[in-house]
Amino acid sequence: MSLKDKIKAQVAAFDSWARPWAERSRWHGWVYEFLLFGLKQAWACLFGGAMLALLLATHLFWPDHAPVARYDFLVLASVAIQIALLATKLERWDEALVILIFHVVGTIMEIFKTAQGSWLYPEESLLRIGGVPLFSGFMYACIGSYIARATRLFELKYVNYPPLWTTWALATLAYINFFAHHYTIDIRLGLFAFSALIFGRAWFVFTPDRTPRRLPMLAGYLLVALFIWIAENLGTFAAAWVYPNQSDGWRLVPIDKLGAWYLLMLLSFVLVSLVHKPEAARDQAHLGVGAGVLKSRPN
Repeated sequence: MSLKDKIKAQVAAFDSWARPWAERSRWHGWVYEFLLFGLKQAWACLFGGAMLALLLATHLFWPDHAPVARYDFLVLASVAIQIALLATKLERWDEALVILIFHVVGTIMEIFKTAQGSWLYPEESLLRIGGVPLFSGFMYACIGSYIARATRLFELKYVNYPPLWTTWALATLAYINFFAHHYTIDIRLGLFAFSALIFGRAWFVFTPDRTPRRLPMLAGYLLVALFIWIAENLGTFAAAWVYPNQSDGWRLVPIDKLGAWYLLMLLSFVLVSLVHKPEAARDQAHLGVGAGVLKSRPN
């Protein structure tokens, strides 16, 4: 039996044990559903959580005179995690391909941004391109991994998902702006408005337990961006990278970085749509409690 099958069996056994308690009352059911929501979110963050744990652990415990540079170890560990996820079938090959694409996209942006002085990597290493250690691309890949895994775990469906060409236009413009705003005007506010225009009527339909629930897509994007910003603060605390205002000591990353993570998360979501095509919630069951007034439409 594969690790994936063993985990499924353990989850089924836990559900059989806990389900009678959850069915005693509505409140018990809500508590159990909230617990499952948290567990599925944690499982979706498997790659990102492992990377963040590595950043913190190596920051706190890495020997000063280790034969391998800390950054190089992080590269090797990141590759090992990715191989393990594929070998245990916890991640699909088509998802890994999209994550690889996002790794490349992220690394290109890192090379440009460090050259502009937006942030820097203060430690020495061998496995790097210019001033960018190769593990940095895996930090972007963590976002793609989370979105791909959450899509499967929560059986994501959509209401009023916008035409695909509009999402690709938004993602492309957002990526271009990460570079172009250093030389021309910053169109970030326009991109926020564009995202509100195309996603303003769109809803996620997700299933934590047995009942589909719904959430405005814009609210979901903002929540994910917020948690990425929190993870970024932990990453800079671990000296994985350093912003100019942190050169004299760690301090909280400014909250306005949330906007950049929001746009980057949108880009990640669009890339993941290459392998997880947005599927419309077409019936009442998929629309969730109290969603009968909503109408879904195909792309």
